Amino acid sequence: MEFWQNIYSHFNPVAFSIGDIAVHWYGIMYALALLSAIFIAKWFIKYDNINISQDIFDSYIWWAEIGVILGARLGYILFYDSNTTYYLTNPWQIFNPYVNGTYVGIAGMSYHGAFIGFIIASILFCKRKNINFWFITDIAVLGVSAAYVFGRIGNFFNQELVGRVTDVSWGIYVDGILRHPSQLYEAFLEGIVVFLILVYFRNRKKFDGQLALMYGIFYTIARIIAEFYREPDPQIGFIAGNWLTMGILQSGAILLICLTIFAIKSKLPNFKAVIFFLESIRKTNHCTI
Repeated sequence: MEFWQNIYSHFNPVAFSIGDIAVHWYGIMYALALLSAIFIAKWFIKYDNINISQDIFDSYIWWAEIGVILGARLGYILFYDSNTTYYLTNPWQIFNPYVNGTYVGIAGMSYHGAFIGFIIASILFCKRKNINFWFITDIAVLGVSAAYVFGRIGNFFNQELVGRVTDVSWGIYVDGILRHPSQLYEAFLEGIVVFLILVYFRNRKKFDGQLALMYGIFYTIARIIAEFYREPDPQIGFIAGNWLTMGILQSGAILLICLTIFAIKSKLPNFKAVIFFLESIRKTNHCTI
């Protein structure tokens, strides 16, 4: 386990350089995430014989990707970055990859921001093309959930979003401190597990939007669990106590929204679905803590 625990000392986050531009494994993984999301969604369209034209879905992909990129960057600036005021007063710097003439890339993306950007872009596209929002997002989340794995592996390669201090044998040293490889926990829980759940239910759904809402529900539950092994963002820390992080707060808000819509769309009386999922979260958090 010694090699694994010290993997960061044997690994260079920079894959290669083109002149003075360094190409990081992080960027490569995110490119793979975008490509795999498209490929997987299109594969399910063909395999399940889903009634949507290739041109419509290709157009939707562009809208969704723009929404994801804008949402991810703006979400990070608004909720996580310590220089929020600077970016709001100098918006042209938001996507500037150069600092003092040196290429450093664009650092700082928020998944919750990407989620909101994706929703807004999808709503605008569906309104423009007169397409059922829930129908097309059910398709999209199949690709998104699988692609998420590459994103978190990219975070791991980039040595960021590190885990909390631990003494487990599979921990990794970050700046001399043994920590949980929380990025890989997230890749498994929020990526692989959620993807398999959606694949199982894709031909068993009762209404349009069920997969999209299930993605929101199970992703946020997985994220809340993973947050207990992930070090809070240093510029924010814990919001309350020694457990509430920005990730938990945002995930909890999205979870409640998805549960409420799910209960309404599935026509469950007295919101039994909401009560069931909230009770599950309470038990999960009790065990995790």
